[in-house]
Amino acid sequence: MLSQVLRNMGLLLGGKAAAGLISLVYLIIVTRTLGPHDYGVLVLVNGYVVAVGGIIAFSGWHTVVRYGAQALADGDHARLTRLVRFMTLVELGCAVVAMGIAVAGVPYAAREFSWSPEVVPVARWYALGVIANVVTTPYGILQLAGRFDKLGLQSTVSPLIRLVGAVAVWLAGGGLTGFLIVWLAGSIGEGVFVWMLALPIFGKMRGDVKVPGGIDGVKRENTGIVRFLVTTNADLTLRDLAPKLVPLVVGAILGPAAAGIYSLAQRASVVLQQPATQLAQAAFPIIARLIAAGDRAAARRLTWRTSGLALAAGAPLVLLFAFFSRQILELLGGHGFESGAFLLVLLAVGRGAQLGSVPFSSALIAMGSTGQSIAVNIVANVGLLPLLAWLLMRFGIDGAGWHGLVLGLLMLIVLALVFRAGKDRLIPVKPETDMVAASATRQGTPDG
Repeated sequence: MLSQVLRNMGLLLGGKAAAGLISLVYLIIVTRTLGPHDYGVLVLVNGYVVAVGGIIAFSGWHTVVRYGAQALADGDHARLTRLVRFMTLVELGCAVVAMGIAVAGVPYAAREFSWSPEVVPVARWYALGVIANVVTTPYGILQLAGRFDKLGLQSTVSPLIRLVGAVAVWLAGGGLTGFLIVWLAGSIGEGVFVWMLALPIFGKMRGDVKVPGGIDGVKRENTGIVRFLVTTNADLTLRDLAPKLVPLVVGAILGPAAAGIYSLAQRASVVLQQPATQLAQAAFPIIARLIAAGDRAAARRLTWRTSGLALAAGAPLVLLFAFFSRQILELLGGHGFESGAFLLVLLAVGRGAQLGSVPFSSALIAMGSTGQSIAVNIVANVGLLPLLAWLLMRFGIDGAGWHGLVLGLLMLIVLALVFRAGKDRLIPVKPETDMVAASATRQGTPDG
């Protein structure tokens, strides 16, 4: 199982590595063209839309993988089809609501973040990109099918669009508005492309089964699905809340230039996060299959090993950032961004610590213990936001780094303790899951 995780992770990281290199090129173009202030405005417009979408919309790929694994283990392709239909409708409906709220809130965001009048109409159009960013059902389909090669390919689409667009804007002598349009095109292009990848694969997964009746019977066939969907979405929202809100808080308190410096440091340190994120995504469907087959002990062992691998993968990068933070920021952003050197060191150490926490959170979701992960995320991501405001006023831009350091350490320690303490009291398996597990034991689980 660990070898399957590593193989899946390799496919994901191949795409992420290509995407990272492409992103590095267009990031240098954008930061050197716009400077800290206008780059900060771009960051705040994008961050505002992403935050609204992340808070209001639903992310359903965990639900597709967990209940889809049970349906496949039972050989019930009709149940899988209804599940995918249901999740698509839920995500699209919530995305439309999020998009409307984002558009309506642009004037208030402009006043809070000091956007110029020229930015406001572009920001309204940018809010339409919410719908392309929050529909995650196709990601679940690709994970369920084990097509991590497709997921790796998909991750390069948005960077490629932004690279081509950034070069075009730069050569044309364009500015902030042009780059905002390019960023929006990248988001929409990625959303459309992942559906193009997933639909043919889903057609093969369900076979020739004709499934009339829309989504009738989804709740009956998948006991606890509504509760799982709501709690999982709450957990994901809370887990990502701090990364999405911190740039906005920095911009509101210290201004767009500070937000630009913070965002560049964050973008540099996010290289640390990719191995852990991809490792967790690679492991989740395998853990879900182990749970469906009733082998929870193997699922727990796999989670601990995944966490250890994530920490080991991040350690060399933490040392790199610790010694060369100023040079990295000067390379990426040019003059004006080097003042974030110590901030980058703090963020790198915080992210390095947080690497090991991601597999624990994903495993708790796969095992149905979402409430425990939610409780930790509430304490860490929501409870520490007031501390962020105080740290910014006390230490300036470096306060965001201290916040990231505390957050990373807290997430790692608490989630590891919660996961370890729950070894003897995992969530009871529902009756239909017991039947699926028995069937999987007889027939064998699908190959990852």
